[in-house]
Amino acid sequence: MAVLSRTVASSSLLLTLFVLFSSFSEAKDILVGGKTGAWKIPSSQSDSLNHWAESTRFRVGDSLVWNYDGAKDSVLQVTKEDYVSCNTTNPIAQYKDGNTKVELHKPGPFYFISGVQGSCEKGQKLIVVVLTPRHRYDISPAPSPAELDGPAVAPTSSASSLKGGLVVALGLLAWGLLF
Repeated sequence: MAVLSRTVASSSLLLTLFVLFSSFSEAKDILVGGKTGAWKIPSSQSDSLNHWAESTRFRVGDSLVWNYDGAKDSVLQVTKEDYVSCNTTNPIAQYKDGNTKVELHKPGPFYFISGVQGSCEKGQKLIVVVLTPRHRYDISPAPSPAELDGPAVAPTSSASSLKGGLVVALGLLAWGLLF
């Protein structure tokens, strides 16, 4: 009975370790809106892409992926000021290919609007807040888009050092449970 109990505990520990490590996985591609065709004028406030973005975690190195009809729409990366005013005349970057992929290369906010005249004013826009890497003991929630006024905070630690510390801690925990 003790052997069975120890085997079940070992299996549970391995599953827990797998779940923890998968949450620290490398950069990933994130489909905007969570589905194909989400880059459109929202039918309601709850259908807005900003509502979706508020419940999604974005990390440095992740990429946003848009799927849309490139003959009818485009994605513009813009400044905060151009986002607020829906100004399409001076984008940071313009994408028209229908399958746009933008790497989130730094922490802080990224602003996107539709390049179709009038669509931004009707809500076809997106703010993505990329999390700042933090020391493993300094965990705080990401700011909401409304709180973003100044520059982003510089990273304080790397993901690899966080993974290394986690590996040691989990290894010690596993060793203690098994022996």
